[in-house]
Formats: sequence, structure tokens, C-alpha cells
Amino acid sequence: MTGTNRPLRLGFPVKVMGRPDLKSQDTRRWQKDPHLKCSLELLDKVLDKVLDYLKSEKLDMYRLSSDIAPYATHPDMPQFHSMVADSDAELRAFGTKAKEYDIRLSFHPSQYVLLNSPNPELTKKSIWDLSSQAEMLDRMGLDDEAVMITHVGGVYDDHEASRARWIEGWEQCPEHVRRRLVLENDDIRFSAADVLWIHERTGVRLIFDYQHMWCLNPERLDMRQTLERFLATWPTGVRPKIHFSSPRTELREIKQKITSKARAAAKAGKAKAKNGELLKAPVKPTARVKTVLRPPIWTGHADFTNPFEFATFMRMAEGLVFDVMMEGKSKDLSLLRLRPDLLRFAPDVAARFGITDQDAAALAADEARLERGVDAEAEADVDEGELAGTA
Repeated sequence: MTGTNRPLRLGFPVKVMGRPDLKSQDTRRWQKDPHLKCSLELLDKVLDKVLDYLKSEKLDMYRLSSDIAPYATHPDMPQFHSMVADSDAELRAFGTKAKEYDIRLSFHPSQYVLLNSPNPELTKKSIWDLSSQAEMLDRMGLDDEAVMITHVGGVYDDHEASRARWIEGWEQCPEHVRRRLVLENDDIRFSAADVLWIHERTGVRLIFDYQHMWCLNPERLDMRQTLERFLATWPTGVRPKIHFSSPRTELREIKQKITSKARAAAKAGKAKAKNGELLKAPVKPTARVKTVLRPPIWTGHADFTNPFEFATFMRMAEGLVFDVMMEGKSKDLSLLRLRPDLLRFAPDVAARFGITDQDAAALAADEARLERGVDAEAEADVDEGELAGTA
């Protein structure tokens, strides 16, 4: 089923945690001659790789790693610069299979790709990175639903000038980049109102991020109205997509080294806890590390998606059509848990994603597999943490 009649998609980014034997890109260092062709083989060519896993689990949207073409734009390694063109046949075959499986693909370049940098050389390098990723999507033969998501970037001590400078970077981008580049509201610097301002001056499509909207909305825009405005930036016949995640709620456990001076004071019975410091356990006089407990940072992504929060959002968005990239840190596992949760707690929402009672047995098997034990990804997502080049 295709077009506006197909159910809404759910997707996840990059790492396949449900199959730890599957790799999403060639991670070898440059000395080992890594290549895009190797990444594509890991994603598809060998039996039962990532695309086949996605199809078997009915996961129909996937964010490719922005590193699948290692060193393709490294300024000091020209030996890698032709790997995208050299992989034309492999990219075309990969795109054909993704279309056959009806899997929507995208990229999210790293936080170091900045169109609003005051350093012209960094902007130029960022456009090169974007051009390389857009070229890969073009060579895959994908339509305009295959996009590259970016943020406005750093503030550099002048919010309005930095916002305007993004437009200057956009205007320097070649046509094949502007055709695929979409702009997302972020959580600490540029709000939904900021990216709408940029859209009005460029026509760039917008990605609505639910968690970021809660974290940064000084203009107090209405959630439903803002979502509608974001979706309207996409042309007719090209389905929009949004990002959704729940915030982390658990205590953060921070490991801190204990200085020799503090250790000596503890042995002498003169140790003093820092004012307001909350420890996971009493620190022994011989300890070299202590675990400090801190409250959550609401910009952080939770491992799994709160199904009640997501169902509430989807009911608020009743009647609107968009795919959803779920950014839970447990990646595909968060979807394997969310789908049966929706069927159990919000079957009306589940139905919008094509999830019905006929799927109950398969979803129950996914739940049982999760109960046998999983781990969330330790590293921060692209959308988490500090952006580069800020001031």
C-alpha cells in the first residue's frame, strides 16, 4: 500500500539493537580502507541483513548512519572522495530493495554539519557533507520523502544573526541538497518559531520534534497549530514526518574521581560531603570513584517511549498525516515495545499505524523477547548533547 492510503510509518535511527550481530556501517579506521560498498553489504547484500530484518519486523522507516561512506569528505584523504560515485550500482540496488520493501530512508548529519557557522570554511565543508549524502539518496533512486535532517546550529552570541546566517548557508547549497534538506526545531537554541521564520524566507521543509517543542517554546505556540504549520511546509504528495521521544526521568548516575586529598581526609575521619551532594552509596575511605546522583535533564531521550504520552499526542493530531521517527535510545527495541503497548492501551492510535488484533500474537512474541533482557545505547543521539561551535 503506497501514498496517502498507506498506514502511518514508525521508524528508528541507525543502530539495530534487536540484532546485535548486525552492523549499520563500516567502522574500520582509514588505514583499513573502509568503503561505502562495505557499509551497503552490511546493510543489505549478505543474507538477513538490516533491510531484511526491518521487513521481517514490519519496521518501515529507517535512518541511515551518516557515516556509511567513511572519510568520503575528509579533506586530507582524497583516496576516499570517489567512493560514492564508485558505488553507483550498489546504491541503486540498495534503493531498489528499500522501495520494494516500502521502507522510508533518511539521513541526519551530525551536529558538526553547520550551515550557519561564522567560519566560511566550516560552512563549505558542511555543504560538502550534505552534498555527499544527498548524492547517495539520489543514486538510490529515492523520491522526495528521503530527506536529510539538520538543525539551525550555533548561536555564536547573536541569535538573530545566526538564524539569518543559516539562510546564507542554504543559498550556497546546490540544488540536489536543497531538494532533500529539511530543518528541525531544536531543544535549547532555535525554537519552532525560529524555523518557521526561516521557512518563510527559504521554503525549506520542516521537521516537527515533539520533545524539543516542550523544551524550547518561548513564544508559547500552540502544539496542534504548530504541527499543522510544519506539515504544511511539505508539498502535496510528499508525506511529512516528525520526531517523537519521551524524556528521561530516572536519576543520572555520574562517576567522579576522588582526589588523593579527599581520600586522605576520609581516612583521617575528616571527610566532608559537598553541599547538597547526593551519593548512591557511602564512600569508603579507600575508594577512588564515587557515584553522584543527579536529577534528569529533560532534553535527554528516554530508552523507551511512554505509550500514554504518545497516544495523547496522536489523539491531539487526529486527522493529520505524517510518519513518525521514534528516537528512543533503545532504537528498534523501543518500537517492538511500543506497538503492543498501543494495541493494548490505545487501539485507535495503533490502527493509524496499521496495527490490529491480527498482529497481537507476533507483537506478544516481541514483548516476550524483550523481557529476556536488553540494554539501551550508551552514546548520545545526534539530537542530544551540545551542538558544536556554539558560544
